[in-house]
Amino acid sequence: MVHIRDLDPSASPLDYYGAELRSRRVTAGLKQAQLGDIIYCTGSLIGQIETARKVPTRDFSERVDAALGTDGQFSRLVGLVLRSQLPHWFQAYAEMEARAEYISTYQAQVVYGLLQTEAYARAVLSADNPKNLDELVAARLDRQLILGRGCPPAVWVVLDEAALLREVGGREVMRDQLLHLLSFRERQWVQIQILPFSAGQHTATRGSFNLLRFDDDPDLFYAESYDIGHMTANPQVIKERSFGYARLQADALSVEDSAALIARVVEERYGYRPGTEGRAVA
Repeated sequence: MVHIRDLDPSASPLDYYGAELRSRRVTAGLKQAQLGDIIYCTGSLIGQIETARKVPTRDFSERVDAALGTDGQFSRLVGLVLRSQLPHWFQAYAEMEARAEYISTYQAQVVYGLLQTEAYARAVLSADNPKNLDELVAARLDRQLILGRGCPPAVWVVLDEAALLREVGGREVMRDQLLHLLSFRERQWVQIQILPFSAGQHTATRGSFNLLRFDDDPDLFYAESYDIGHMTANPQVIKERSFGYARLQADALSVEDSAALIARVVEERYGYRPGTEGRAVA
């Protein structure tokens, strides 16, 4: 049996979630095992989450809300919990990303995080062997939910051609990731361009970066190194990087030609010929 310990709800979003789950369960007159039976998990998992030893998933939270009639309380809390699992230097950016109305990004090495499949994200994040890999993957997938909002941000992505050719996670994972990129052709507010090797030198040779725009707040520039993220609203930096990004877009293939290049890579490297929606055809 999981040892019951007192939680300080103010210690972290995870502690707050655990304390609230225990309170709601007790109020409903349910033991951990009984709640587990209702939402198809073990009582031990309930206990681990109530004691902040395990991070809840969004699916778990939705099932708890349905079982306890909590009007979406845990579905709302889980976003904060998952965000708290991100590196501390990235959390402030993730909060701003969730509020942005327009996101522009250049990615030099790998596919942009908001466009990654679960398997691809797991492969990328596992490179440094983090102990909380499952939580990091869940947090990345949770960030992607902004693309499915009723009024999603406009997202413009410039990917270096290297990101298409670097085989992350093995052949199947990479093939599915490329097909996933093609599926965004059906998304009005997501545009993807590929910066080909033939472009030569360009305005982002220093590396990947993001630009965020808001309705009522100053624009933000974000870039990161191995252990720190740099975010600034300095007007001169925003001006220079916005101009540089426009030049990147001009140097990149058109959206249509970019999709054709991705499809060609899928066919030539993985033996798949994508259909009009990114699915393989004979």
